[in-house]
Amino acid sequence: MMKMKKLITLSMTGLLLAGAAAPLTTVHAAGVKTASSAYQSSKAKAVYSYAKKMLVKNRTGFSGKTSYIFSKKAYPTSGAAYGYSDFLLGLKGLGYKFTKTQRNRVANTLILNKKSTPAELASAIVAIKTVGLNPQKLRKSGSKTTLNLVSALYHRSMTKQTVNVQSQALIALSTGAYKRPANAKFSKAGLSQLIVKNQLSNNGWAYNNQASSADSDTTAMAVTALARGKSVASSAKSAIVKGQSYLKDAVYSNGAFGYAFKGKTYPNANSTAEAIIAFSTKQNTVKFVNGYFKSGQTTSPMRAMLGYVRSTGSIKGATTQTLGVGQVNLANAAYRQALAHRSVYSIK
Repeated sequence: MMKMKKLITLSMTGLLLAGAAAPLTTVHAAGVKTASSAYQSSKAKAVYSYAKKMLVKNRTGFSGKTSYIFSKKAYPTSGAAYGYSDFLLGLKGLGYKFTKTQRNRVANTLILNKKSTPAELASAIVAIKTVGLNPQKLRKSGSKTTLNLVSALYHRSMTKQTVNVQSQALIALSTGAYKRPANAKFSKAGLSQLIVKNQLSNNGWAYNNQASSADSDTTAMAVTALARGKSVASSAKSAIVKGQSYLKDAVYSNGAFGYAFKGKTYPNANSTAEAIIAFSTKQNTVKFVNGYFKSGQTTSPMRAMLGYVRSTGSIKGATTQTLGVGQVNLANAAYRQALAHRSVYSIK
């Protein structure tokens, strides 16, 4: 398949074309429910429209307790709500064009200083790159100096960070052809190996590096990060395969992903979205997004994730709509671009 020259947009035509490689029926030959092109189009349009409205109004949602997405006062350590980089990238991956006002809002509300954590810097890099600015030469309105967020991240030690943070950093550094400073504390190849070393005996990853705590979210992020890191080491390639194997086994019978706590399971849209993004990193696993791969599975992950989308476009059970809507949009974009042999993280 030839690479597409333009990002797939969320027009009805664009969505139908993007979903053309997906099954056109709602039930697989084996009895597994999949997401038809029409179903994907309807649900994706709803959640995309909700996200656009959130961005225009600078609100984290439109029911219950909400706040500004971009606010120094509301988020004094980073200037942005948790998950805002995924929120922005999900929009861009589906064809959204950011205005100058929106670009300035993202840049000017960032709070960055010597105390900024690797996670905050990684999130800022993705956000700044997504809206069309240069994270190596960021200049806020009225400032005469520029900020190099990439250099700042490279100067943070990663050895004692969690797998989640290590994965965030590796993903952020894969979004552009960034120059690594000569006195950097790590390299992308070295960071990939840190993640590989933290893989557990059950092939997953955990936030606390304990096998009993391995979960789909952390594993999906690690798989995505290793794929984006493009390490040539055989250990990294093997870790990706094993990580995706863990995800295949972790799917619930209803096609969703989630977590277990005190004997109960909690499938949710965000965990499912993370798994879809991880499956979309490789051409030999993108078929699992809207297919089946485990005995007893009744629904594809794509169908399961879109089942959490309300008619309004908001996400059922999301901690915040910024995170819920953002990651569902990002998963939709990752899948559609994977079908076109692209990556949503290759930000142009």
